[in-house]
Amino acid sequence: MEIIKGGVTAAEGFTAASCAAGIKYEGRTDMAMVFSKTPCVTAGTFTSNVVKAACVQWDKKIVDSGKPLHAVVINSGIANACTGQEGMDACIATANAVERALLVPYDTVAVASTGVIGMQLPVDKLTAGVKTMAGKLDGGYEAGTDASKAIMTTDTVNKEIAVSFKIGGKKVILGGMSKGSGMIHPNMCTMLGFLTTDLSIDKQLMQKALSEVVTDTFNMISVDGDTSTNDTLLLMANGLAGNETIKEENEDYNTFREALFEVCRTLAMKMAKDGEGASKLFTAHVVNAKTKEDARILARSVISSNLSKAAVFGCDANFGRFLCAMGYSGVDFNQEDVELFFESAAGRLQVFNYGIPLDFDEEEALKILKEDEVTIFIDMHEGSGEATAWGCDLTYDYVKINADYRS
Repeated sequence: MEIIKGGVTAAEGFTAASCAAGIKYEGRTDMAMVFSKTPCVTAGTFTSNVVKAACVQWDKKIVDSGKPLHAVVINSGIANACTGQEGMDACIATANAVERALLVPYDTVAVASTGVIGMQLPVDKLTAGVKTMAGKLDGGYEAGTDASKAIMTTDTVNKEIAVSFKIGGKKVILGGMSKGSGMIHPNMCTMLGFLTTDLSIDKQLMQKALSEVVTDTFNMISVDGDTSTNDTLLLMANGLAGNETIKEENEDYNTFREALFEVCRTLAMKMAKDGEGASKLFTAHVVNAKTKEDARILARSVISSNLSKAAVFGCDANFGRFLCAMGYSGVDFNQEDVELFFESAAGRLQVFNYGIPLDFDEEEALKILKEDEVTIFIDMHEGSGEATAWGCDLTYDYVKINADYRS
């Protein structure tokens, strides 16, 4: 597997476009489209929030139906959540606009939204945006990158990645883009994500791979403890790589799954590092827990704790914050078995050893915690379970951003 330049347009047959539709923002792009003329086998995962945006309901119905997908249209101004039938009508109108412009069935068009909850979408601007983008679709790198920028809201950087790998002697490419900066918490973390590949694979197997990979990637990040109404991750495969269709869990399937994990993990980490107001990527790596699920819960609890996040922001070597978060996670463990370390590019320092606090060098701890990527390494000494979770520090700017978000 090789990481290559690109995102959603890297795979054969995928094009993208973006435009400034004026849905919420002025002077910047706020709509994007990803399109494949060849119909795509599709898999998806969606928010666990009971309050689901109209676009989530629309997309989930398409994915569950087994119908192919040709396009996804995204807007980054209004969430289209808590909008009733009018919100669903906006989804239908958007899909119908794609049908008219690109001559594909409306029920092979997914839609996605992010932004303010409880506002109605301006359908005339949506449909005008679709018409504009249909005439601009392009398979080049720039078109994919521009699309990744158009879906940003409070994100400070766009997020995209592509990898290439071999299946049955054929070169296969998997690319993707995502957005997410606030309202991020499992399950499934707040985000929009769109993955494209020219692989040929059975739909059920692709869904299985995506659902499993999400568990250890996107569901292992948290910024603020809020699970969004709009979380959507779609994976589209058009089969243009020409490989023999993967129909069983064999070596080819495992190769694809590894590539999918790399793409999802990278996008998840980019989102965690770009959390609203964040200055650091905050990672918790738990090893030797009783079970993998225990390790997941412990790691997520550490990076989700506001006190832990504040300590990381302040470069405060208060390891008790992390132990406390582990203690209320719901996992039963013996604190006398635990070792805890601070890690970063500046070094590694043990601060807690089998239930006993160590007399560590505060200056060395400060140097480690001042780096922009900080890891809390925790050895439970109780089994073989291992997991990693990603979050960010809690800064003054987080409150400022969210106090003014609607206005």
